[in-house]
Amino acid sequence: MHPTEHDEVAAAGSELIGGPVGRRAAPDPGGWWTPVRVVALLGLGMFALGMIQKMPCFNGAWFSGQTSQYVRACYSDIPHLFVGRGFADGLVPYFDHIPDRLSDGMAYLEYPVLTGVFMEVASWMTPGGDLQWREQMYWMVNSGMLMVCAAVLFVCATRTHRNRPWDGLFVALAPALALTATVNWDLLAVALTAASLLMWSRARPLAAGVLIGLATAAKLYPVLLLGPLLVLCWRAGRLGAFARALSGAAAAWLCVNLPVMLLAPQGWSKFYSFSQERPVDFGSIWLIISQRTGSPLPDANLYGTLLMVLGCAGIAVLALRAPRRPRLAQLALLVVALFIVTNKVYSPQYVLWLIPLAALARPKWRDVLIWQACEVIYFLGIWLYLAYTGSGDKHQGLPTEGYQLVIMIHLLGTLYLCAVVVRDALKPERDVVRRDGSDDPGGGVLDRAPDVFTLGARAQRPAPSAGAIPYRQARVHWGAWPAEPH
Repeated sequence: MHPTEHDEVAAAGSELIGGPVGRRAAPDPGGWWTPVRVVALLGLGMFALGMIQKMPCFNGAWFSGQTSQYVRACYSDIPHLFVGRGFADGLVPYFDHIPDRLSDGMAYLEYPVLTGVFMEVASWMTPGGDLQWREQMYWMVNSGMLMVCAAVLFVCATRTHRNRPWDGLFVALAPALALTATVNWDLLAVALTAASLLMWSRARPLAAGVLIGLATAAKLYPVLLLGPLLVLCWRAGRLGAFARALSGAAAAWLCVNLPVMLLAPQGWSKFYSFSQERPVDFGSIWLIISQRTGSPLPDANLYGTLLMVLGCAGIAVLALRAPRRPRLAQLALLVVALFIVTNKVYSPQYVLWLIPLAALARPKWRDVLIWQACEVIYFLGIWLYLAYTGSGDKHQGLPTEGYQLVIMIHLLGTLYLCAVVVRDALKPERDVVRRDGSDDPGGGVLDRAPDVFTLGARAQRPAPSAGAIPYRQARVHWGAWPAEPH
């Protein structure tokens, strides 16, 4: 399906290159310029622009005091943690202590194991020289490795919905991705998560589970996808597929974590203890409350957990009561967004978690651009706020009240995206992915499966559409299904 056929923003933007696709356009032009290659090349071009945006810091702002890198909005954790987490000194993550300059004590790397391995491998490939040169090269090496992750992300996002490859453009052209791709190492987990969604869409639940486990070994949030999988498989009577995904996720996570867990338990547990003990921090609603009341929130963990549990319960009810079973990408976006909104910290690169999910859940340029505009505002706002707090009496940047407004813009943008996805789940006819008669092109074994359990709604099987696998043929393909509902 061509984007200009159903999206007014895409149709208007196409005027730059000749206008919307016409009736004489070749339906399958073939050749080298396939959608996957076009999307991947455009995405890598955006990634390169993001690297260029970091050049003022690469050329000196990282090393000339904090304020300059914040004013130029080109901050990255990567060069600073090369020194601050002992990679410059050849320390082994999780096994060697890192000097803690704040407490005059010792600490360990506070990242999950697979991310720590990624950081260590990059340090091995960093050439020698003086310290500043090595920090610059460490960022360059990591950027190259993260570009590979970005390429995997673009390909997976493009191929997950077989008949909608151009939805990958929502990922490739996302401005927030270009701005945040090399701020931290989140793209590793995002790429693995996107690959897991691709495997699930191909009805390979074990492979999808393995990739979810690896992604969780790099960042905690991918484990949340198991929740939507559980309720959707429950509604469709596909608990066997969920069990395979769960077992694959557990096995992959243990394969990565168990050696470090046994040989360096203190270093391994640092990520989890740090996440629990970390105070209210940037970007969260809890920070606004703390700043407005003038007192810290020691119970932020409790409040956030309660809201997360209640929100997940609401998402589960939505999944089981919706008139038509929601698509996997829709529920995945809702649960990850809920985690972001209720969490006690929101780092700018966390937007990467939602970008591929938004592209699959709500591939509509207007809604995605509204959300992305809010995230770009937040990206600029947090650096200007840090410049303000770090500039002393000069007060160069964004004051506290301005930063609180920026946080609210980010939260409202995320909630807006969630609202349109919930509306699509409650009114499936509004879902742009389902307008051509599709059910859940990213659902794998769930696609066109009949309902066997719902809450207060009659179990129903999606109506057949052009190009859909016939029910009887699908039964043979996917294995025995429950009896068709009457």
